[in-house]
Amino acid sequence: MSDAEGDCGTQGLPHPNRREVIAAGISLPVVAGVASGIAQPASTPAPERIPLRVTINDAPYELSLDPRTSALDMLREQLSLTGAKKGCDHGQCGACTIHVDGRRVVSCLTPALQLEGRQVVTIEGLAPSSGELHPMQQAFIDHDGLQCGYCTPGQIMSAVACVREGHAGSADQIREYMSGNLCRCGAYAGIVAAIQQAAPRMGG
Repeated sequence: MSDAEGDCGTQGLPHPNRREVIAAGISLPVVAGVASGIAQPASTPAPERIPLRVTINDAPYELSLDPRTSALDMLREQLSLTGAKKGCDHGQCGACTIHVDGRRVVSCLTPALQLEGRQVVTIEGLAPSSGELHPMQQAFIDHDGLQCGYCTPGQIMSAVACVREGHAGSADQIREYMSGNLCRCGAYAGIVAAIQQAAPRMGG
């Protein structure tokens, strides 16, 4: 076979390089899909926003929320109350603990719309208006019940609830009822000591 026959009529035509071949291969399915009128998946419309009335740290709020919004995201993203932390986002670390009608809850698993008409307290509203620290906050400082501080707001909110629930009678009881709050720095000894100091001052 002659060279002319072997070229099959390609003499004089440009030879694409490797990048051009790959780019052409990627673009062909897209072009083919558009040309053939294949329907592209439509974007899911945002759900209708729902009104919410809630009292947070003694202040009334009227909000309009996506029904999928968690209490934690509402506090942090809508109201700039960033004391409650997003740790695991699965209700397992306690960093997002807040009080709802006096009971501690993990706000990452609490739908914001469930707070309709409720009284919510976050770490920002725990201290009295006089400017003094809450006894539990002061006790955490006194006993070094923190290191990096990321979990501390949730620890303090749970500690206050632990005392109010009557579960601060002994170190073992405190450990049991604080077990839902994790401290990656391992400040547990200081946390238990802080709760033992604050309990009598809180009347617990």
